[in-house]
Amino acid sequence: MRRVVCDGERLGLRDVTEADVTALHTIYSHPAAVQHAPFAPRSLQEVTGLVEEAMEAAAAEPRRLYVLAVVDARHRDVIGVARLRIEADLPHSAEIGFGLHPDQWGRGIGTDLVRLLLSFGFKQLGLHRIWGARSPANLPAQLAMLTAGMVEEGRIRHHLHTPNGWRDSIVHSAIEGEWTER
Repeated sequence: MRRVVCDGERLGLRDVTEADVTALHTIYSHPAAVQHAPFAPRSLQEVTGLVEEAMEAAAAEPRRLYVLAVVDARHRDVIGVARLRIEADLPHSAEIGFGLHPDQWGRGIGTDLVRLLLSFGFKQLGLHRIWGARSPANLPAQLAMLTAGMVEEGRIRHHLHTPNGWRDSIVHSAIEGEWTER
């Protein structure tokens, strides 16, 4: 099993471990952090289950799911979570998702995180296309993805069922040959 370690200037990505459950719970349980997610704040037990599933996925061959702790480059504290899921039918394409603790908002960390995910996907995994979907109301995610070099492709109507009802998604993507690290 190949462990993920991907370091940027301000952030790093690494596989989640059991030791991350408490830090991840502070993100997944925070109402503001999950306000645009298709789920309600998560319990400690639910986050423990997510980490266990992530560790199982890390051992799979071929590996299709990467659940990664987002860490502060200086202190190595967990400040967020990122997912990259390689599509089973399209092994050249992957979907990304990410969340940061609200304490990290407003400092460009989201843009750095998207750039790091794109770099990981294109350079380390050899992907051709990486895409992500966001809530139409999630303007910080829009800004992060556009600034990181992704292109807005369009809207998927009633894409996800959330605790508040059906929600549209706005899709962004980056293509390996068009994307350049900035």
